[in-house]
Amino acid sequence: MRNLSWLVEGFGRFRQRHFESDLFKRLSEEGQTPKVLVLGCCDSRVDPAIVLDCDPGDLFVIRNVANLVPPFESAGHYHGTSAALEFGVCNLDVEHVIVLGHAQCGGIRALLEGTSGEENSFIKSWMTLAESARDKVLSRPSGESQAKDCEKQAILASLENLMTFPWVRSRVEAGELQLHGWYFDIENGTLLANKNGVFAPLSSAGPG
Repeated sequence: MRNLSWLVEGFGRFRQRHFESDLFKRLSEEGQTPKVLVLGCCDSRVDPAIVLDCDPGDLFVIRNVANLVPPFESAGHYHGTSAALEFGVCNLDVEHVIVLGHAQCGGIRALLEGTSGEENSFIKSWMTLAESARDKVLSRPSGESQAKDCEKQAILASLENLMTFPWVRSRVEAGELQLHGWYFDIENGTLLANKNGVFAPLSSAGPG
């Protein structure tokens, strides 16, 4: 088993690069004021701050399996993603919400293969949020792999679910908040953005 000395060494480099600069002095005094919320996958290869080359304090990041957004509902359960989303939108007043999906997503692959867990699995229950995306992909031919198609359709489903939150919808309709669907193709190193249901490279798709 690998020990954790490499993480301690990494913390030392972090202190030199960030903490001992004016950045963290300002962040500790003024608090966080990010204008962008990124909802990404917990895949270890797809850290939003690294992929988008951001400094501490730039992004408010929520990560979960397959970067899914559940629909708004107020039943008496635990709602980690919804709570974080509420804090970012209502308390931090972010101006943009980006759903950041990616290629080679294990959650989507398991959903397509029917191997997302046992009947009482947390993962199996969570991945039901993307069943509509899976069903759409399986019902039609596509010019790309079913996995990539489903990963993108799951982003679109999450964007739809975002609009079921009343405080998201009201801000979007007032022009105070913009929703974006982005897709990181980890195989080719490209970043795609949704525009009217079609994903294209950000350079040609605009902000997405």
